[in-house]
Amino acid sequence: MTQTDNRRSWIASANGHPDFPLQNLPLGIFSPAGATPRGGVAIGDAIFDLKVASDAGLFSGEASEAAHAVCGDSLNAFFALGASARRALRSQLQDLLAEGSAAQARLEAMGQALLPAAATCQLHLPARVGDYTDFYVGIHHANNVGRLFRPDNPLLPNYKHVPIGYHARSSTVCVSGTPVRRPLGQTLPPGQEAPSFGPSKRLDYELELGIWIGQGNEMGEAIAIGDAQRHIAGYCLLNDWSARDVQAWEYQPLGPFLAKNFGTTVSPWVVTAEALEPFRRAQPARPEGDPQPLPYLLDEADQANGAFDIQLEVLLLTPAMREQGLAPQRLALSSTLNMYWTVAQLVAHHSVGGCKLQPGDLFGSGTLSGPEPEAFGSLLESTFGGKQPITLPGGEQRTFLQDGDEVILRARCEREGYASIGFGECRGVVLAAR
Repeated sequence: MTQTDNRRSWIASANGHPDFPLQNLPLGIFSPAGATPRGGVAIGDAIFDLKVASDAGLFSGEASEAAHAVCGDSLNAFFALGASARRALRSQLQDLLAEGSAAQARLEAMGQALLPAAATCQLHLPARVGDYTDFYVGIHHANNVGRLFRPDNPLLPNYKHVPIGYHARSSTVCVSGTPVRRPLGQTLPPGQEAPSFGPSKRLDYELELGIWIGQGNEMGEAIAIGDAQRHIAGYCLLNDWSARDVQAWEYQPLGPFLAKNFGTTVSPWVVTAEALEPFRRAQPARPEGDPQPLPYLLDEADQANGAFDIQLEVLLLTPAMREQGLAPQRLALSSTLNMYWTVAQLVAHHSVGGCKLQPGDLFGSGTLSGPEPEAFGSLLESTFGGKQPITLPGGEQRTFLQDGDEVILRARCEREGYASIGFGECRGVVLAAR
């Protein structure tokens, strides 16, 4: 049982904050006005500047080493230190920022140099992404999409034996707030025998959990399922933008290519495994008749405590809604409990053949749809392949995304007796094709 931590912070905006109370403390890379990018911690409406804190000698021991590793313009060096250093930094941060801290007067005196307002800062990609792998662990999404193309056989037999994934493009992973341009590509219009070239007409989002890799492994050496958790540095939100018409034409026989490589948006804050401990759950039982995972993918502790109860939300804000001052419209509300495979199983499978994982590698979970239409994590599903438009406030309709549309992903963890924590937002506006 996770010990309850109901401490409050002397930073007033942190207490009751929907995303960033004292119990969260996610890390990211930010730059105050006129300053170079460096590591920081989200706390309430402020960012705790780890470079300023480190230079002031606020940390000791292993936490000092961890804080120093975050002073640069990426979290890769910090990810490489592993769980012990991460926990040491978290513990000392909570002691410094908790109500009644012995250091409170000193920290308050440092003012905005130490705690600039988040609204005045720019957020950056948390780490240099060496490699990015996109998985397909949302079984409801796999069923829904499969049903569109194979009504009598929606789920291929390998799905329940092996975590399906593909090697995605790391160069176009971008931080929340970065516009995403509608891609060009080949498509095969219905009834045509030859493809045409032009802007995608079926641009979509995908609601995913992002997983940041911490310590890696040596080439040729697999990560055992029981050790996989210690190789995970943290989590974020991830929108794997998808050009469905391009995808339909190109994906056989080798899978997605141009339909996926033009942009992937991640939220800027890395929520640590420690912050998510209260929200761990047993992996949902497989339906009766489903095969048991092979031994390299099966660990009793992981099955008992390897899933997360994270609420996932997709919202849409169109140009017309923006002009009318309307709030974003929720399109879906789902959960990470819809993952057929655990994160540890993804790490174990990815490395079992000897693949070398490295600090800053990024995994996408795949679209985490729920079983009902209000929990579908993509427009491909919500509009049943574009056949049933979604009606928005003001009477607008959408089958797929239009230029100027902004997709917003949010995530929240809630449990009775515990402070709720969030991931911040993962946003992106669609720009017209060049």
